[in-house]
Amino acid sequence: MPWAADRQPSMGCGESGREVMGLKAVTLVERVTHSPEETVLFGREVAAYFRPPCLVLLEGDLGAGKTTITKGIVAGLGAAREEDVTSPTFTLVHEYGPNGQVFHVDLYRIEGARDLATLGLDDLSSQPATVLVEWGEKLGDNVPQTCFKVRMEHQESDNRRIVIERLEA
Repeated sequence: MPWAADRQPSMGCGESGREVMGLKAVTLVERVTHSPEETVLFGREVAAYFRPPCLVLLEGDLGAGKTTITKGIVAGLGAAREEDVTSPTFTLVHEYGPNGQVFHVDLYRIEGARDLATLGLDDLSSQPATVLVEWGEKLGDNVPQTCFKVRMEHQESDNRRIVIERLEA
């Protein structure tokens, strides 16, 4: 797959040597946000990492803020206004930008390999686009050698702990 996570700008805060899905995870930035608005703003800020072609796996429990941060990322990439970004839970894929430069995929309702195969992620990867995948953990080991992971953890109240990693061979 032609993802290019290795050519992204550095806004980093250090590195970690942990392995994820057989890939080295490099922590780029970690932050706790305290409101949905702050999570959206953080999404705008980190969008600089996610220039196409790029795969971004968003992980976290239901209500962790995956769609909220996606609003900021999509707006930060200039593909749509924040208020136009909604969860693709029932449609599975939303396309943003005049030329489909951002695809927002939701794997919540995907139950197995057969469902995943019909989604067409391989087709999306052949385009010069940023592909944001909610419930990215459902891809298992079916990820390219280089991609990004956004891990979200709901803490108390509106607080969210967000860790952005680059996964590389």
